[in-house]
Amino acid sequence: MRSNRSDDGSPEGLRYELPEPLASALARSRDRLGVFASDVLFFPTVESTNDVAASVASGSANPLGGRSREPEGLVVIADQQTAGRGRRGHTWFSPPGSGLYVSVVLMPARSSDPRRATMLLTIAAGVALAEAIEAQTGLSVDLKWPNDLYIRNKKVGGILAEARTDRRRSARGSLEPLRGANAPSDSGGGGLPADVILGYGINVREIAYPPEISDRSTSLESELGRAVDRYELLVETLASLSTRFEDLLAGRFDVILDDWRRRAPAARGARVAWMTTDGPQSGVTAGIDDDGALLVHVGERVERIVGGEVTWL
Repeated sequence: MRSNRSDDGSPEGLRYELPEPLASALARSRDRLGVFASDVLFFPTVESTNDVAASVASGSANPLGGRSREPEGLVVIADQQTAGRGRRGHTWFSPPGSGLYVSVVLMPARSSDPRRATMLLTIAAGVALAEAIEAQTGLSVDLKWPNDLYIRNKKVGGILAEARTDRRRSARGSLEPLRGANAPSDSGGGGLPADVILGYGINVREIAYPPEISDRSTSLESELGRAVDRYELLVETLASLSTRFEDLLAGRFDVILDDWRRRAPAARGARVAWMTTDGPQSGVTAGIDDDGALLVHVGERVERIVGGEVTWL
């Protein structure tokens, strides 16, 4: 397993060794990490782990001393993000030492069914992270379409999948929200992205949240009433992601969908609202289809939502 060296040249101008507890946790579980067993980068502070991962994947930064192979499996970890983001431009609150802030590089287009694997990547990641949290803490985690993790109706984590649509040496400007098979590509792959930066954040420590999110956010330690080992949890998330990514590559989509549906009670029978080109719409959720789109009853018809902002009422 290679970590980032301690000389200059990282995306933020410095490189850091893995903290010893993290390095030890990774080493103990190496045989469970699959594609994530080789290249792991750690930074005390970055603007966004997704941006760093895209920078390294493109070759515009070389904290690993050069990359002669595909960037799949790269892991970027930060103790703090100063410009962390969620879907639709929302800010992800990422104070130092308080959560997991991680991005990984994946190539779902290698699957036996590249289109469905790409479209279901966020769904699979949600299942994987819920399983990892439950394995480490015993807490029951619910999933909310398309990318949020909840405990007792409060948000504890989220996922941001972005397609790297330009593989030239550019650190920024080449990431777009992942929209499955609709995502553009420079590789001529029928609209599929060359690779995907999958970022995720999990609230671990009990902290004071900004007023605008304090009533709907929680952390693992707040729910448990005891400390959680962040590095052990981080390794468990990587191991679980590796397993679920292998499911995607092998075309085991029904297994992923069934597990997501069992963990998503709000996917059926909940009222939601969203904006369309014709104005606001609302309806009652009716599950997800086999491509991961949210189905909503609107009067006598069923709407299929593949992206955008959905408000849960």
